[in-house]
Amino acid sequence: MKSEKHIKLGQQTAITSFMLGTGIFGLYFATSFDGLLFVGYIFILLTGLINIGIIISILLKANKDKENRRELLKTCVVMLLNIPVMIFYCWVTIILTNTMRITFTNLTKTTLTNIKIFGCETEHIDKLEVGQRKTVWVGITGDCSVNIDYLTNEQRKIESVASYVTNNMGQKMEYNIGGQNEEEF
Repeated sequence: MKSEKHIKLGQQTAITSFMLGTGIFGLYFATSFDGLLFVGYIFILLTGLINIGIIISILLKANKDKENRRELLKTCVVMLLNIPVMIFYCWVTIILTNTMRITFTNLTKTTLTNIKIFGCETEHIDKLEVGQRKTVWVGITGDCSVNIDYLTNEQRKIESVASYVTNNMGQKMEYNIGGQNEEEF
C-alpha cells in the first residue's frame, strides 16, 4: 500500500472513530439508556484494536518511507488524539451513571417555593411558577432515595420522587410535582 493510502486510511479511521464515539456518547447523554453503555464498551474495544492495527501499519510504513515519514507520523498523532476524547467521554459517563437528572414540572395551580430535594445529595430550587420546569442534577451517594419538600400556599408538602437509587443507577427522568407520576424505582 502506498503512503498516501496509509495517510488517507488513518485520517478516515480517526474521523470515523471520533464521529461514532461522539454519537454513542451523545445518545447516552440524551437518554441514559443502559444498553448504550454496553454498545460503548464494545465500540471502545473494537475501535481500539482497529486503530492500533492501523497505527502499527502506518509506523511500519513510516520506517520504510523516509520521504513521507513526517506526514505518516502526523497521521498517527491525529489518530491518537481520539484517546483523550475517549477518556473524557468515559469520565463524564461515570459521573452520569452516579447522577439522577430530574426535570421537575410544577403541575399544581400555585407557585411553589423553597423546594428542597433530599435523600441522596441535597439540592434546592427557590421557586417554580405554575407549569414551569427545572432540571436538577442529584448525585447518588450510595443506597438512598430522592424526595422533595416544598411550600405551596404556605403549606409544606413532601413527595417521593424515587424510592430507591444506588451507585451506577443514574437516570434522566421527569417528575410532575403535584401530578401523576409512575414509580420508576
